[in-house]
Amino acid sequence: MNKNKGRVTLPSEENFLKETKELMERWGADAIRDSDGTKLDSAIKQLNAKIYMTYFVARGQNEFAKNHMDECQQLYLMSLFHTATAEQLEIDFMKGYFEEQLQPDYLHDPKKYWEIIDRTTGNVVDVKDWEVNEEMNRVIITKAIPWHEYTVSFLVFAIWDPTQMYNHITNNWGMKEHDIPFDVRQPHSNEFMQTYLKQWLTENPETDVVRFTTFFYHFTLVFNNLGKEKFVDWFGYGASVSVAAMEAFEKEKGYRLRPEDIVDQGYYNTSFRIPTQAFLDYMDFVQKFVAEEAKKLVDIVHDSGKEAMMFLGDNWIGTEPYGEYFENIGLDAVVGSVGGGATLRMIADIPHVRYTEGRFLPYFFPDTFYEGNNPVIEANENWLTARRAILRNPVDRIGYGGYLSLAYQFPEFVTYIEKVTDEFREIYDTIKGVKPYSGLKVAILNSWGKLRTWQTHMVAHALWYKQIYSYLGVLESLSGAAVEVTFISFDDIINDGIPDDIDVIINAGDADTAFSGGAHWINEKVVTTIKAWIYNGGGFIGIGEPTAYQHEGHYFQLASVLGVDKERGFSLSTDKYFVTPVENHFISDDSTVFDFGEGMKNVYALTEETEIIEYSNGEVHLSSHPFGEGRAIYMAGLPYSEENTRLLMRALYYAAHKEKEFEKWHVSNMYCEIHVYPSIQKMAIVNNTMKEQTTFVYDEQGNKKEVTLAPSEIRWESFSNEG
Repeated sequence: MNKNKGRVTLPSEENFLKETKELMERWGADAIRDSDGTKLDSAIKQLNAKIYMTYFVARGQNEFAKNHMDECQQLYLMSLFHTATAEQLEIDFMKGYFEEQLQPDYLHDPKKYWEIIDRTTGNVVDVKDWEVNEEMNRVIITKAIPWHEYTVSFLVFAIWDPTQMYNHITNNWGMKEHDIPFDVRQPHSNEFMQTYLKQWLTENPETDVVRFTTFFYHFTLVFNNLGKEKFVDWFGYGASVSVAAMEAFEKEKGYRLRPEDIVDQGYYNTSFRIPTQAFLDYMDFVQKFVAEEAKKLVDIVHDSGKEAMMFLGDNWIGTEPYGEYFENIGLDAVVGSVGGGATLRMIADIPHVRYTEGRFLPYFFPDTFYEGNNPVIEANENWLTARRAILRNPVDRIGYGGYLSLAYQFPEFVTYIEKVTDEFREIYDTIKGVKPYSGLKVAILNSWGKLRTWQTHMVAHALWYKQIYSYLGVLESLSGAAVEVTFISFDDIINDGIPDDIDVIINAGDADTAFSGGAHWINEKVVTTIKAWIYNGGGFIGIGEPTAYQHEGHYFQLASVLGVDKERGFSLSTDKYFVTPVENHFISDDSTVFDFGEGMKNVYALTEETEIIEYSNGEVHLSSHPFGEGRAIYMAGLPYSEENTRLLMRALYYAAHKEKEFEKWHVSNMYCEIHVYPSIQKMAIVNNTMKEQTTFVYDEQGNKKEVTLAPSEIRWESFSNEG
């Protein structure tokens, strides 16, 4: 296959051979895949292409599942809050949940495995003081305290796989049988998962790549009584819980988990919650189990002479590509959905696999491909944001999913993807394995560290949410910027200090979230280590409510370093004198307007040394402050945009005391970027918009030349390393 073909995976389906051949040629595809809801017919399987076949380990086998309903997957759920008005309180604990997805577990004794909590006091209600009405799905509390609130934490069986349910609703599949997920921690299910895979491999000899979608436990996705999403957490471990898991955990870790360790007051331990030690222990327990069991399946695949690929989605919980046990699974590849630059890097940076693949948007489903809509718009936005990250570290392959017959009905879309696939191959062939130029090394500091590499501030993967876009923009900007990025935790700092090669630390998030850090900021070792590091020349950028935790007269625990704090009503009696912005500043030299997203109210400057860069509505939104030999920057928020990417880059260089190096390998037009590869003496000058752009391009010595780029153009140029 020549340079202009390959590295692209195409979805296909039955009775679509001619069109599949045409698009394989036009898009240069060298692999064919099925999708949930489609099958490949035998004619398509005979094409000169690698065949990916989707394989569901713990769903899609209803004959087995129906005969072993006691091994169905489980979740702990929490009821709505109910206020007692008398000593007896009856709670409909299933209210608000979708009974086609979930059924209460009465096989295991509720008195042993459920928990009723007085949420007014936090006390657990004695099991003698409540009963269960199984026919009505009710809990009756017999000694409630009037005007106290109560919740029920209860076990359910998950009788419908949530991804199939989502696809069922989205595509109006009607009478399609509901997939029942089974738990491979259970004996019959564990044996079945291995024997059936061997049988499946024998029955599908034309398969080259087994695309595990994924392994055992779905991320937490629970639907409400209307069949709409009620709770979704792409990182959630809820569906890995079972009586068997709780008992195995106690045996392995030496203590018993409570239901509350899982339901977590109804927050279910989302990645925004600062993890408790019990939940960290549970995650470790699940990851170890998943890695051990997944390795058995991967070994079976390898023994059959085929490759094993994991989809970073659906049932991915426990695999944790940046976790301790992932390498042990022995996978050949990981494929994941690309929502933009941050998710592209999340996939591309995964270690311990031979290749990575990005599934680009849009998915070929009728919610996008319908008469009157133009899917090119979404495809273009997806490609341009992801391309920045590809130019830093490319995935090895790209592809699409869904119904190819739908996409084929949109000729303009087909033509656009032809351009995208050609451009991807050009980038890959030029830079794969080549280290790009980085002017700085930046560390993202939060409670999770490397485990959540490129995964912070996400709810349902890369979907937009109101209170996260102001922070997710930081990752999106950095994903394609000329900086090296690493992720560190508070425990890393306590145990190992701050690595010598870090130029700037970023702490971004709302107060009391895992990403800001909460009570970690009253740990003396954390605070003094970071302060000393900044004082001796380090750079620090705080975004939103960085270092926030009310303690000893400060809300921002690095207030004296940042030069700002947040007024919480406690110091209204103290006048706030420092309100005058500086006339100009290095950080804002390219800015004409500011966008801090949700922003942050009531942040004020502490001293005359605070350089106020943006002040409006009586609040500081952007500032800088010296601290010894170092500098600290405050930002109220940073949604992703070209303007904010430039603002962040200027802030990083200023915080690092490297302003003089800012125009080294630089473009003057913020809607363009330059990616430099010193070892091969090449650079890519990129237009990140769909409009023509003109920019000055600066080389390593600061020499400049003017360049005009066509809409979304990449221009490759060679240069000499000699001054």
